[in-house]
Amino acid sequence: MDTRSIDMNATPYAPATREATESEELILERLKNAHERILKEVRKEIIGQDSVVEQVLTSLLVGGHSIITGVPGLAKTLLIKTIASVTDLNFKRIQFTPDLMPADITGTDIIEEDHTTGHRTLVFVKGPIFTNILLADEINRTPPKTQSALLEAMQEYSVTVQGTTYPLARPFFVLATQNPIELEGTYPLPEAQQDRFMFNIVIDYLSEDDEIAVVNSTTGNRQAQFEPVVTGRDILDFQRVIRQIPVAEDVVRYAVNLVRASRPSDKSAPDFVRAWVNYGASLRASQFLILGSKARAVMQGRYNVSTDDIRHLAFPVLRHRILTNFHAESERVDANKIIQKLVETVPAPKSGIRG
Repeated sequence: MDTRSIDMNATPYAPATREATESEELILERLKNAHERILKEVRKEIIGQDSVVEQVLTSLLVGGHSIITGVPGLAKTLLIKTIASVTDLNFKRIQFTPDLMPADITGTDIIEEDHTTGHRTLVFVKGPIFTNILLADEINRTPPKTQSALLEAMQEYSVTVQGTTYPLARPFFVLATQNPIELEGTYPLPEAQQDRFMFNIVIDYLSEDDEIAVVNSTTGNRQAQFEPVVTGRDILDFQRVIRQIPVAEDVVRYAVNLVRASRPSDKSAPDFVRAWVNYGASLRASQFLILGSKARAVMQGRYNVSTDDIRHLAFPVLRHRILTNFHAESERVDANKIIQKLVETVPAPKSGIRG
């Protein structure tokens, strides 16, 4: 790839110089190598689930947050812990419960006394949110008041306590898990918070051969040893260069049209959307489709984004942003079926480069 064709002024990270261009090329090469090494390390512990791993890595490479949805026992928590181990990032876990309070996440001010002077001062004690990768385990088991403690952190990368704002270290990711079947005692995430998650990644049962391999590997004495592959600085570099990948205007228009067609109030919405959908996807969906497609292209060794990339990521980007109505529920139509019909209905540009 000749990255001199990239508009270096598109983001404020680096000037458009020959030295910067050469640096971008080196970083892109490092990214491809790191991607292969991360997959190799993750597969020491996680068997199968390649598409799930790819989607988690995609969200990390563009600085997005993700929800992983699946029934118990499918290694959702183990997957996140494994990725944290091979990326050499600070990792903390919060087990969300009904009695969890916002201060248990963000931290709180405490009174500290100087034993020599007897003077008392307020000192802020940081909560577990001050990390690089935060595992929000079973995020739908805590009330909305506590769930909302993550909102500012996910959007602004900061935490405000008692009127004082504390910045979070970068990179920062929230990877949340939720159980879709055991609904008693759960609190669905508010739509505004769901929209802050780039992906809703669905993890399903393994194939027979993969399940046999997991049983064999986990019932013996084998202990996986991980080699950290990338640092936080590397990931910030990768995020920067991914944003420099060019996207053809007709591919961007296709992503936007796909999202707009999911909104029943839009003139382009198909009849099935008007019949089954209360609210469609937001502008963030279009942004995440393009960003995720850039990362997917680079991980596959390509330097152009295709309509195939957009279609591939439509499901994890849109499934938590399309709110169905009573008619859809009565006809057993879910968001995935609506997305499939959108992908089949919205015309792709003839000039879209296939990946």
